[in-house]
Amino acid sequence: MSDSPIILSSETSFPVRYAETDAMGVVHHANYLVYFEEGRSHFMRELGSDYADLEAAGFQLPVTEVALRYAGSLRYGQTVRIRTWLEENLSRRLSFAYEVRDASSDACLVTGSTRHIWTDSQGKVTRQPERWKQLFQQS
Repeated sequence: MSDSPIILSSETSFPVRYAETDAMGVVHHANYLVYFEEGRSHFMRELGSDYADLEAAGFQLPVTEVALRYAGSLRYGQTVRIRTWLEENLSRRLSFAYEVRDASSDACLVTGSTRHIWTDSQGKVTRQPERWKQLFQQS
C-alpha cells in the first residue's frame, strides 16, 4: 500500500460463512479476496452507485494487481469487518486499500490492496467516466 492520503472510506460487516472455511476451520486465504470485493462493492454502493450501473454504462474495472498481508485469521461464527478506502484515483487507474478485522476484538487480521484500470466493455483502456470521477471526489 502507498503513502497516499485516504480520499474516501467505507466499512461493512458480515458473519463468516461456513463455506468460506477450510479443513482447519479457518477462513481459506483465497476468500479474503472475496472479502475485498465485498468491501469495494459496499464502498461503491455508499457512493450512490454500483458495479451494475458502471457496466450498464459500458465500463469495467478489471483487477490488475492484488496485494495481501496475513497477520491472523477468522473462523466460522466470527463477524468480519472490512474497511475499504480509495487510495489512488487517476484518470485511467484506481487503487483500493483494505483492512479486514474481527468485529468483536477489532484485531486487524489482513491488510491489502487492489489496483484496477478503467476499460470499455470491449476491454480497451479508457479514461475514468465523468460520473464516477465526480462520485469519487465526494468527501
